[in-house]
Amino acid sequence: MAYTTSDFKRGLKIEWEGKPYEILEYQHVKVSKNQPTVRTKLKDLITGRVLEVNFRAGEKFEKPDFQEKEMQYLYKDKDQYVFMDLEDYDQIYVDEKDIGEAGKFLKENLNVYVMYYKGKVIGIELPNIVELEVIDTEPGVRGDTVGSATKPATLETGAVIQVPLFINKGDKIKVDTRTGEYIERTS
Repeated sequence: MAYTTSDFKRGLKIEWEGKPYEILEYQHVKVSKNQPTVRTKLKDLITGRVLEVNFRAGEKFEKPDFQEKEMQYLYKDKDQYVFMDLEDYDQIYVDEKDIGEAGKFLKENLNVYVMYYKGKVIGIELPNIVELEVIDTEPGVRGDTVGSATKPATLETGAVIQVPLFINKGDKIKVDTRTGEYIERTS
């Protein structure tokens, strides 16, 4: 199946110049006498690099040979993450470099989508929101519930994010994995 620029939307995955890309942003542009173009920000799904590219309106793109498979994260073994296929219980090892920043939010037994391109693992897709425990932060102060002041907190996965002043060690919080931002306290 082929896509055209009129099919563009955020998150659409296309193949361009022999590589898989994800569309982060796009904008249709019509300049007086010139042919309409589409300005895009594309993320290379293999390297993670972000490019700004202009395409002619109506240009065609192939759908990448791309699969996503739901798997469960089991544990980290040195510089590799171990995932279990939920259908046949096979385990796969994925290099830390292929996981990238997503590794900061991987918690044991978390279900994720492992992304394959032409049979090779190129990354994972986390749930948009994960619940994690704060294992280290400065103590909260009574009454610090209003305002936008924040402090650093270390989560059970090792990630360090900014949280409101009232968050304490041992609190469970929801985190947006796309931005790495605190959402709310759950306990």
